Amino acid sequence: MASGAELKADIAEKSFGQNTLFEGLRIEVPAGQVVALIGPSGVGKSTVLRMIAGIDTAYEGRILVDGVAPSAAEVPGFVFQDPRLLPWETALGNLLAVKPDLPPDEGRKLLAAVGLEAAADLRPAELSGGMQRRVALARALAVSSRLLLLDEPFVSIDRKLAMELWALLAGVVDRFGPTVILVTHDPYDAAALADRVITLRGRPAKLVDDTMLDVPRADRQDDLVAKIARELDAGMRA
Repeated sequence: MASGAELKADIAEKSFGQNTLFEGLRIEVPAGQVVALIGPSGVGKSTVLRMIAGIDTAYEGRILVDGVAPSAAEVPGFVFQDPRLLPWETALGNLLAVKPDLPPDEGRKLLAAVGLEAAADLRPAELSGGMQRRVALARALAVSSRLLLLDEPFVSIDRKLAMELWALLAGVVDRFGPTVILVTHDPYDAAALADRVITLRGRPAKLVDDTMLDVPRADRQDDLVAKIARELDAGMRA
């Protein structure tokens, strides 16, 4: 099992024009932890991911991944709101497109890890929406199995498919041991998957709650997930 990356973010200020998005935001994540960032739309959750990934560098403060700046760290695996697959490539080809030095056999193993061993040679148009999202997760793992940044990966899908993807992601975490930062507006995603849930609220956005979920993922039955989700939802709206 790969060990996850350690993350430290200390954002003194992040602004867009005259609007201050963050001020004095500090988050530390130990290696291998699954953290959900929740909060209302527009609070800046996705911006946090882009800063961690080194995509957005226009802020005052410091972010360290394994003790170094994102620009010097291993590139994280990133899963977007939509799969963003290359339509002319096969499922395997989409992995190789972002990681050209990945041996094809290793790519097939990653696809097998997300239940798509038989779909390696299919193109996106031949895959269901759920299968495309699985390819996107395998592609992120091809880039990095140590740090996964997930930006609303379950948005705009029904609960049944979301639950299937929750189980898939939980299996990936158990197998590869990555550090995961999951951005979501849906407290059910956080309740099902996270070890820890951080709630952002306000403008400038503040960390208003930081909760450890002590019940192991495997032991969270539907009624417990629903209970946790209701509590998280109330915290977001307080």
